Amino acid sequence: MASSSSSPTTSRGRELGPARLLLALVAVSASLAAHAADPIRVFAAGSLKAPLTEVARLYTAQTHLPIAFEFGASGLLRERLAKGERADVFASANMEHPRSLESSGLAGEVRLFARNRLCALAPAKSGLTTANLLDRLLDPAVKVGTSTPKADPSGDYAWQVFERAESARPGAFRKLSEKALQLTGGPASPPPPRDRSVYAELVTSGKADVFLTYCTNARAAASEDPALAVVALPESLAVGADYGIVVMRNASAQGAAFADFVLGPQGRDVLSAAGFAVP
Repeated sequence: MASSSSSPTTSRGRELGPARLLLALVAVSASLAAHAADPIRVFAAGSLKAPLTEVARLYTAQTHLPIAFEFGASGLLRERLAKGERADVFASANMEHPRSLESSGLAGEVRLFARNRLCALAPAKSGLTTANLLDRLLDPAVKVGTSTPKADPSGDYAWQVFERAESARPGAFRKLSEKALQLTGGPASPPPPRDRSVYAELVTSGKADVFLTYCTNARAAASEDPALAVVALPESLAVGADYGIVVMRNASAQGAAFADFVLGPQGRDVLSAAGFAVP
C-alpha cells in the first residue's frame, strides 16, 4: 500500500533526505539574510555628509538596515548614475541634476527637501564684511576660491553671484569668472582631507583669500578654526540653493523608505540643526 506521506523533492524530482533538506534550507536562509543585509546605497552631495550621516545613524538604529554613502559633487554623481552605476537614492545640492535623471526615466519624482545659501569664508583678520565683500572680490590681489561649475552646484551658484555682481558693477562678471579659482568639486580636484574641512584647509593655507561656498560648509569650517570668519553676502548678491532628493527606478523598498525618512520629522530635525532650511 502506498504511503500517503510525501518527501520534498528537487526540481529534478529526486527526493531530499533529512540531511540534504536541512542543508538546502540553511543555504536559502543564508542567501536571504545576505540579501537583507545589503546596504542601502545613497549618492549624496558632499555638503550633506554630516547631516545625512547622522540621519543614517538614526535610521539604522531603528531598522537595523545598513546604509552605504557615496559623497561628492552632485554633477559628477549624476553622471555616474546616468551611466548605469547603481544607487537607491540620490540627494543633490540642486534640483536640476535629479530632474535630469527623472526626465530620462532613471529615477522617480524629485522632491525638495532642504535649502542652503552661499556665504563667504575668509580669515577673520582680513576685515571682510558684507558691506565690502564685492570690492574685495574684485580686488586683483584677492584670490577668490569656488567649486567647479557644472560638476558641482556650488560652483554654479558662485557664478550666479558673479552674474548678480554684473548688475551692480558692469564688467564684474567677466573679472570674477576669469579670476575665480575652481579649487574643489571638479573631476581632477584632489580628494578633500578626511579629518577636516577642505574649505578651512584652502583658506588657512592661503590657496584662497575668500572662498564662496554654502553657509553650512563655511560655518563648519569656522567651527574647526576660530581664525576663520563667515560673512553673509549682501542681498544684492545673495543666492539660494534648493536641494532635491530622488529615488532611483531600480531602488529597493528599503531605499525608498530611507528617502521618506530623510523627508520625515527626524530627518528634518537633523537638517535644521545642521543649518539647512527645511521646506
